[in-house]
Amino acid sequence: MSELAERAEKLDAADELAHVRARFVLDDVTYLDGNSLGALPAHVPGRVEDVVRRQWGELRIRSWEESGWWTAPERIGDRIAPLVGAAPGQIVVGDSTSVNVFKALVGAVRLAGEGRDEILVDASTFPTDGYIAASAARLTGCALRPVQPDEVPAALSARTAAVLLNHVDYRTGRLHDLPSLTAAIRAAGAVAVWDLCHSAGALPVGLDEHGVDLAVGCTYKYLNGGPGAPAYLYVRRELQDRFDSPLPGWNSHAEPFGMRPEYAPAPGALRGRVGTPDILSMLALEAALDVWDGVTVEAVRAKSLALTDFFLQCVARYVPDGRVESLTPVPHEERGSQVALRCEDAGDVMKQLIERGVVGDYRAPDVLRFGFTPLYVGFADVERAARILGAVLD
Repeated sequence: MSELAERAEKLDAADELAHVRARFVLDDVTYLDGNSLGALPAHVPGRVEDVVRRQWGELRIRSWEESGWWTAPERIGDRIAPLVGAAPGQIVVGDSTSVNVFKALVGAVRLAGEGRDEILVDASTFPTDGYIAASAARLTGCALRPVQPDEVPAALSARTAAVLLNHVDYRTGRLHDLPSLTAAIRAAGAVAVWDLCHSAGALPVGLDEHGVDLAVGCTYKYLNGGPGAPAYLYVRRELQDRFDSPLPGWNSHAEPFGMRPEYAPAPGALRGRVGTPDILSMLALEAALDVWDGVTVEAVRAKSLALTDFFLQCVARYVPDGRVESLTPVPHEERGSQVALRCEDAGDVMKQLIERGVVGDYRAPDVLRFGFTPLYVGFADVERAARILGAVLD
């Protein structure tokens, strides 16, 4: 056994989260793609079967009330809230991330008020955020200005209505400074909108603590909600009575069964609802969140940093010099829960890794991405992944 393998064994033996791994369906594959799709929590299939066979199959329409279907969006939102540092009553679950970005960004421009006609957007954002931002700008009559996150304070002006930023860069794993950027945006009189897709469930976010106005995120990455699991929308409590959603559906009406022709928004975060909730995937997500019982985000963050540190050390030891370049920042305060390596022929390299039982992913043109979900990834997984990467590149 190599020195690094022995070290991995000792780190796994001391890992306070090691027992959580048994809560997931795993095999001999080293799975480092939880930043794209989280692993299946072992109890979810049974829960989903109950939803389908009993709640839908036997109770049918009665389940909207008797099985709690109607209140699922806000109930599950309250389950997610502590994972992103929010008090109850501020998160509603439903729709996709793209739809929630649209709601949040148009809603942010409306909150900003008259005289503000510019939207700033993260220039390195995940493409859908950029597409939605461009559409929102056209619809609201705003100019769209792409800027790098660290350029935001200098770019803010009396014209700025809203700023859409990613907490963690999806390509490089860089963690942006949510507290200081939010403070700068709010000091300028603009509205801060954060995309938490690559941070929620991997590190502390502190939405309430840092005064974030609006936030969105997906649930199928570090929250392990399953493919296509519904996303969520956070609306800071102080803004809820003024939040004007651009998608006012019957589910967000103050009297959803009144069937009135005129729209009257429901109070609180319920304004973020639109149409009939996607119950099957929503209740699968609710079940998946049980894996967080007894787990703190702080413990997850500590292990995440230890895993990514160890991976970078193993890569430095096993991979031939000059074959990869890390795009992920070394300082902990600038790192999410993934490592991105620039590599020639990255697409072919990732195919070879997958054939050898190490699953990460590839982003064109030359990036290997490895996501580290501390709930089920161990240090032996990390050592094995780096060792096989070294063998592929040797």
